[in-house]
Amino acid sequence: MRGDGDGWVVADTGARFWGRFGAAGLLLRAPLASGQPAVLLQHRAWWSHQGGTWALPGGARDSHESAEQAAVREAAEEAGIEPGAMTIRSSVVTKRIDGQAHWTYTTVVADAPELLPTEANHESTELRWVPEEKIEGMRLHPGFKSAWPLLRVVATLQGASNGFSGPGTVELEPGRFAWQLP
Repeated sequence: MRGDGDGWVVADTGARFWGRFGAAGLLLRAPLASGQPAVLLQHRAWWSHQGGTWALPGGARDSHESAEQAAVREAAEEAGIEPGAMTIRSSVVTKRIDGQAHWTYTTVVADAPELLPTEANHESTELRWVPEEKIEGMRLHPGFKSAWPLLRVVATLQGASNGFSGPGTVELEPGRFAWQLP
């Protein structure tokens, strides 16, 4: 589906970024049988920008959308994820371009109570729930690769904290996350 956000923004350096109003992606975590987190990744179709790499479902923001709305819409379009099947935990701007052109990429962090079924559209060659510790070893989209150290879980917490019993993502401070186990 084409929206009014589809199109390139050209930075002062000549680098091109997809999304006339910025872009957003969904970092969706769910517990494996072990309780440890897995992240839903998209193997991007060869014809797409940075095709053949693994990234989060995501894409251009339309003029009327928040980053959260765009990320949830893109996950529904590209991975068949039902918007009501997740809980949004945080949003982090993981890339910013300033100058004559202004552009941002926002990663929306969310949890699902279980590994959800997925359905790939034409923009994906595969969708996969990947254990968090295995993500660094994959051929990642350059933007996701540079953001991953900020987005990854830095600790595992046991027991309820702040009334949240887990399993799920807990934001320790802006842009720093832990995985909460029951």
